[in-house]
Amino acid sequence: MKTCLITGGAGFIGCEVTKIIENAFDNIIIVDCLHPQIHASQKIPPRLSSKANLIIADVTDPVAWDEVLSKWKPDLVLHLAAETGTGQSLTESSRHTQVNVVGTSQMLDAMVRQNAFPRKIVLASSRAIYGEGKWINSEGVAYYPGQRSNEQLANGEWNFYGSKFLPMNSTDNIPMPTSIYGVTKLAQEQIISCWCKSFDVNYSILRLQNVYGPGQSLINSYTGIVSLFVRLAKEKQIIPLYEDGMMLRDFVFITDVARAISEVLVNDTTNGKILDIGSGYGATIKEIAHLIAERYGAPRPEVCGKYRNGDVRHAQADISYTLDNMDWKPVVSLDEGMNLLCNWIDEELGR
Repeated sequence: MKTCLITGGAGFIGCEVTKIIENAFDNIIIVDCLHPQIHASQKIPPRLSSKANLIIADVTDPVAWDEVLSKWKPDLVLHLAAETGTGQSLTESSRHTQVNVVGTSQMLDAMVRQNAFPRKIVLASSRAIYGEGKWINSEGVAYYPGQRSNEQLANGEWNFYGSKFLPMNSTDNIPMPTSIYGVTKLAQEQIISCWCKSFDVNYSILRLQNVYGPGQSLINSYTGIVSLFVRLAKEKQIIPLYEDGMMLRDFVFITDVARAISEVLVNDTTNGKILDIGSGYGATIKEIAHLIAERYGAPRPEVCGKYRNGDVRHAQADISYTLDNMDWKPVVSLDEGMNLLCNWIDEELGR
């Protein structure tokens, strides 16, 4: 009996993954607390596969883990459960640390107690671990500028002047997170990698860029900048552009992400590897805002000069290493993905 356990599996990414893998496993066990910041109700999400068995539990609860793992001995584990708000993590660091770090260690400790060692653990990590990433100066020298200070941002010094951003990849970039969220995701990576090596459990780590698409939470103000822009544009409001609107982001469509995860779950060539999952294209926030404003006939987006501590200037993946190591590539273009998302939001908000 093949069993796949997915933490946080009732969320945006988890629901999409369950639809792809539902026939690949005898049992799909979901452990999710259905946090009200993401889920409007405690009901089973309609996008979750009907073959999935949802257990409403908190990953930080050791008793809950003992109950789950005394009954189910998963062959594969997909660890999605996490608090994800970048800016929110700076003011709720205890909550983010408790869920992301302690929740991960509680799961691993329970596996030891219950002798429930999986064959493989796949961790959904984040591009947030890179922080500002690597840049190259006018003399052609690569360097890590580190976190932008509050003083820099307050003075409108958005860029590292005279320098060019280099796309992020796991084989070359040194992790330097600029948010508590990023720090906790890096801690997850290191906890899982050293634990798995100690107990001869395979693992793979996926550093996800900005995942978007139908099914993302429309009530969580800390994720999904695209859905926020759509709401404003539908109401014919001006979309405000933080900083100067020229920040790069790598938007990768939900089905592309789910396909990557399902491939890694069963592909042993990815064992022990850290892979970047993105589109490989860096779109400016201004570009995204204009696409959405034009679709809904809203006023042109305007730079408001505001900023958010913990945000990075640019984020874009170099996915060449990923493409070389797994049978996967992103196929949904930005225009296509944005149209699919907007169509879905229109339907949801029209109900």
